[in-house]
Amino acid sequence: QLQLVESGGGLVQPGGSLRLSCAASGFTLDDSAVGWFRQAPGKEREGVSCISSSGGSTNYADAVKGRFAISRDNAKNTIYLHMNSLKPEDTAVYYCARRMVPRICTYWSSSSFPGFVSWGQGTQVTVSS
Repeated sequence: QLQLVESGGGLVQPGGSLRLSCAASGFTLDDSAVGWFRQAPGKEREGVSCISSSGGSTNYADAVKGRFAISRDNAKNTIYLHMNSLKPEDTAVYYCARRMVPRICTYWSSSSFPGFVSWGQGTQVTVSS
């Protein structure tokens, strides 16, 4: 089963930083757009960020613009989410997923992200003092 694996979550104080990683095992990610998503208790899953297969274009949810940055290292088959100035409302389980058609981040928003597959199990991020 083709699946992505997230890591890097944890407990951090407000204003702190974390870097999440999304890795693929057994298949390549360089032919896919990859997105980061999150789901807080009692809320629907929402899109956080998306990066094209080449890394040349990115999208962000309004709630994280200016604080989060997505990047990819195709040589390591890994996508990263750099999270800065974390707030308690960023607390959620964070997931990554991929999409092969299209390979750019069109048809992606925080509330609509069709076509993403190979969802990982998620990594918990808790922002609390």
